[in-house]
Order: sequence, then structure tokens, then C-alpha cells
Amino acid sequence: MEATLLQRQVTRVGDKTLQLFKVAGGMGALSLQILRELFSPPFHIRLAMEQLYLLGIRSLLLVVVTAMATGSVMALQFGYGLAKFGGTLYVPKLVALAVLREMGPVFTSLLLAGRIGSGIASEVASMQVTQQIDAIRALGTSPIKRIVIPRLLASMIALPVLTLFADFIGLYGAMLISAHELNINKEFFIAKVIETLTPQDLFTGMAKTVVFAFFIAVSACWMGLNTGKGTQGVGITTTRVVVASSIFIMISDFFLTKFFLMTVFPQY
Repeated sequence: MEATLLQRQVTRVGDKTLQLFKVAGGMGALSLQILRELFSPPFHIRLAMEQLYLLGIRSLLLVVVTAMATGSVMALQFGYGLAKFGGTLYVPKLVALAVLREMGPVFTSLLLAGRIGSGIASEVASMQVTQQIDAIRALGTSPIKRIVIPRLLASMIALPVLTLFADFIGLYGAMLISAHELNINKEFFIAKVIETLTPQDLFTGMAKTVVFAFFIAVSACWMGLNTGKGTQGVGITTTRVVVASSIFIMISDFFLTKFFLMTVFPQY
């Protein structure tokens, strides 16, 4: 009995491991195919612009609301926490660094992993289930160029730009809360933010979002292109993409942060 249970557990772990390698290999192969076809004509610029509107501009309101709430909460937490030690005046510095380096890029990427990732996955999966992908191939057109590349480029453009908006809105929300709740003058807040932040702080945050966007788009497209038959497969694919993207963002953020601290900020 115990041997049978152990055998089942080992089999389950083995299946999960093989599935993980399959996903990694499939996404790697798709990435190589994207690189091969990215610089060869025809270039579907119009499709990329349409995706940029759908993925970027239509996500702006969600990003603005979330960034405003995040910046306000961070100012409150830092303010009341530091007030016990008489360090309220350090709130602008701490909030500015936290928003530009971590909270802005990560929160925005997690939000768009749910919206962009699920949207791309469900759309591509629906096309796969209804055999539209096969029809595109039958017409002699590459589905990579018409479907994958426009969504990838739109994601890699939209996410850094939306992160830039999120950084600004987050700092603005923190400034308002600092002025009304912590008695920190707005001019003092702005001066301390400008004094603290450097171009490297903005660069590292934006660079992270490019990596996040690449994985979100590639994973969504690959899982969508490999969706099983039926509408149930579309739902399963959408869920897997959101989960996988969120896990990747959190794990890769650690390694990217460590890398930037050793290269861009060696003084730390």
C-alpha cells in the first residue's frame, strides 16, 4: 500500500517535471522562431499598432488607479512607521526608491499579466480551437508574424510606458497623502524625490518590465498555440498563463534586482 502511494507520488512529480521541461523547451523554440522571423518581411506594423492600443491604452485606467492606491498606502505605512522614530521626513526618499525600483514595475507587470496575458492566451487559444491558425498556415502566411510578433512587440512597448505612468502616479499619490496626513510640504517632498532618484533607478525598473513583458507575451502565445481542443482548453490555458507569468515575475525580479545591484549600483 505504502509502496503504491510512493510510486504514485514519484510518478506525479516526474510528470510535472517533464511538463515543465516541455513548456521551457517549447517557449525556447518559439523565441528562436520569433528571432528568425522578426527582421524578415512582411512587417505587420498595423497589427502591432492595433495590439498596442488594445494592450496598452485600454489598460491605462487600471494602472492609474492601482498606482495611486499603491503610492498612497506606501506613504501611510512608511509615515506612521517612521513617526515612532522621528523619521517621517525620510518618507519621500523611501517611497521614491521603492516605487521606481520595485513596486511600480512589479505591480504593473502583475496587473498586466492578468489582463494582457489572459487576453492574449484566450484569443490565441480560441483561434487555435476554431482552426483559424490552420487556416492562416493554409494561406501561406506565418502565424508567428501575424499573431505572435505583433502581440510581443506591443507588450514590450506598452508595459514599460505604463510602468512610467505608474511611477509618476504613485509618487503623486504619495505626495498628496504626505501633505494631508503626515504634514510634509509638497515642495519638500518633490525636492527630496529629485535629490534621491537617479537615472539608474528609472533604468533598472524599466529594464525589468521589458523582461517581464517578453515572458508574458511568449508564454501566452505558446500556451495559446498549444491549447487542447474544446472550450475547456481555452479556460485552462488562460489560467495557466496568468499563474506562470505571475510566478516568473516574482522569481525573476529577485535575480534581476541582484544583477542590477552588482552592476548598476556597485556601491551597495
